[in-house]
Amino acid sequence: MLLQVFTLLGALGMFLYGMNLMSGGLQKAAGNRLRNLLAAMTSSPFKGVLTGLGITTVIQSSSATTVMVVGFVNAGLLTLMQAVGVIMGANIGTTVTAWIISILGFKADISILAVPMMAVGFVMSMAKKEKYRNISEFIIGFALLFLGLSLMKNSVPDLRETPEVLQFITQWTDYGFGSILIFLLIGTIMTLVLQSSSATMALTLIMLSMGWIPFTAAAAMVLGENIGTTITANIAASVGSPNARRAALAHTFFNLFGVIWALILFTPFLMLIGKIITWMGYPNPLEIVYSAGIESGSTESTAALYGVSMLHTLFNTFNTCLLIWFTPLIVKAVTALIKSKPEEKEDKVRLKYINAGHIGTAELALGQAMKEIIHFAQISRNGLGYIRSAVHATSDEEFEIYRKKLVKYEEIADRIEYEIGTFLNALPQEELSEAARKSTKRMYKMINELESLGDSGEAISRILSRRNVHGKRFTDKNVEKIDTMINLIDKAYGVMIENLSVSEFTDFDLRRAIDCECEINEMRNTLREEEILRIEQNESSYQSSVYYLDIISEFERMGDFMINISEARQ
Repeated sequence: MLLQVFTLLGALGMFLYGMNLMSGGLQKAAGNRLRNLLAAMTSSPFKGVLTGLGITTVIQSSSATTVMVVGFVNAGLLTLMQAVGVIMGANIGTTVTAWIISILGFKADISILAVPMMAVGFVMSMAKKEKYRNISEFIIGFALLFLGLSLMKNSVPDLRETPEVLQFITQWTDYGFGSILIFLLIGTIMTLVLQSSSATMALTLIMLSMGWIPFTAAAAMVLGENIGTTITANIAASVGSPNARRAALAHTFFNLFGVIWALILFTPFLMLIGKIITWMGYPNPLEIVYSAGIESGSTESTAALYGVSMLHTLFNTFNTCLLIWFTPLIVKAVTALIKSKPEEKEDKVRLKYINAGHIGTAELALGQAMKEIIHFAQISRNGLGYIRSAVHATSDEEFEIYRKKLVKYEEIADRIEYEIGTFLNALPQEELSEAARKSTKRMYKMINELESLGDSGEAISRILSRRNVHGKRFTDKNVEKIDTMINLIDKAYGVMIENLSVSEFTDFDLRRAIDCECEINEMRNTLREEEILRIEQNESSYQSSVYYLDIISEFERMGDFMINISEARQ
């Protein structure tokens, strides 16, 4: 008996590992397309539903889709309104899993093909093209999933040999509506423990097909799974932005509301399912006697499996059709419950987009990182204003205020570079496609150059400090020319941020960035020649001119850093 329990747990582990492997392979193979799909998202809730349905159908994990959506809301890639629609669609998309298991996992013994499929997957894993290696992961994961399912079925005790098991479970089915609540709780807890509604669904279908539980108990477990699956997103959002937490709460509201109306209309809802299954040519699952005599693979067993799958699909479809019209109200409700703190609105020098940790898909986490890099560039540009103010300061006290701000911005740049780098470094390389790995390398280059821009601001503050210590001042003409240089740097910043904001899958023209860099170089050369001439004609203090030229040279270096960033985006 103990060996049987461990075999069941091992089979469940194989099922979950196979599902993760299959999902990971599909995500890597379709990562770019998924990013494009989400990038093209509009504010229409209906399009959001279709997007969530499509993505979840492909990657076979509503939890992964929901966690991904929470991450994208946290990253500012999706609005809260869009996220609610995607989550609704994900709930419908996950019902495909139950149908696949019902049709392939019980009606046909697909596990006999598992080992040959693994052989095909192994051969494809040695291919040079990354596309085929990703597909190999999907094939091997698919094989392991159904092999695990087959082992789970075989390791479940045969009720004809151990009828005491059925007698034990039957005790929980004699409490009327109380039994429904008990099995709903069981479904919720199992999903919480396994962190996979698909795994709980597989176990539910196995117990139902073997006569362990009646159709009503299986239906209640399905409702419980819809509650349990919301916890994953709430855990992912717990350290995220207010909008990320709101998206996760909206998911909980959505599923809880659905479970409430389904419990209120439980009997008529199951009667509707029974009529649909009867119309399909199978016995009514409500009229089947579930006992040790039910044969797995029989017409009665198939009817029960199809009944649960149909219930899962109709429950989420009806819930979506009903609540999609109230999406604005849901958004208002979760916004009222989770309020933004004042500091979260005003603090512009912290990470905004990746403080919720990685989203469920490594490929799609790069979208968060890129959003944070753009934010980093905007913070860096803000520091340029402090450079201008420091140059224009007319007293030591005023200058000291801006010098401290430039030192602080340099520290901020160091911290942001470190945190983005840590985020990128934590991405599992084996889950990234070759294109994604190249994007990661480019991002490392970008954050390094952005950190150097922070160093330049602090370096200029040091030059100005040395000038003040020696009691020197710039002429009005010098300050005017520094302003001209700052304007060119600001223009280059704007072009750089535009280039960073362009979609990775859209070609952009580098000429504007190159033109800005050329303007900065030419201005540096012109100002340097003019100042050297003034020194030769004794029109300027040599020491003041040195500080002036050092600042101009530092601006030219900033132009180099910015063109490097634009080039890295290509």
